Amino acid sequence: MIRIGIIGDIGSGKSYIAKQFGFPIFNADIEVKRIYKKNRKSFIRLKKIFPKYIFSFPIKKKELSNIIMQNKKNIEKINKIIHPLVRQSLKKFLKKNKKNQAVILDIPLFLEGKLNNKNDVLVFIQSKKKNVIKKLKKRPNFNIKLIKKLRKLQLPLEVKRKKSNYIIKNNFRSLSTKKSVKILKEKILKNERNSS
Repeated sequence: MIRIGIIGDIGSGKSYIAKQFGFPIFNADIEVKRIYKKNRKSFIRLKKIFPKYIFSFPIKKKELSNIIMQNKKNIEKINKIIHPLVRQSLKKFLKKNKKNQAVILDIPLFLEGKLNNKNDVLVFIQSKKKNVIKKLKKRPNFNIKLIKKLRKLQLPLEVKRKKSNYIIKNNFRSLSTKKSVKILKEKILKNERNSS
């Protein structure tokens, strides 16, 4: 099974591109949302640490944003509780899909959280800054200060780019992006066949 990690900036279109490959996807953002919604244990632990901010279950995004805005070190405290649960889900996902030809790992802190293996195929999504900002502004609860704090947790884009096996340009025009993904998918499968 080929593990394809999709990496890049916040708002660069990682999840959109992940879907175009047509392989099973592990989307960490969706997983985190599920934990906040369904996992009562994590709610109890977070409420204990942040009683002034967390009031009711399921945990609201606004409450989490307020915690992070208050002090960026709070992100580490949240991650200590949430990340092990995400890792568990990732293990289950990989086990369930081990017979598949490939899987897509759409995990924002993939390299930072050391979730990658040395054999992973890393695909860096390159997008123009102005396009990324335009896209982010369309998100509900857009908060540039929060995005800047989250970006500080990530490796510099140049480092991610250098660590990648492939670079795909996302110009946010769906047809050309789909075409680029199709070409890249064929290239990855061909390279893996040749190396095995």
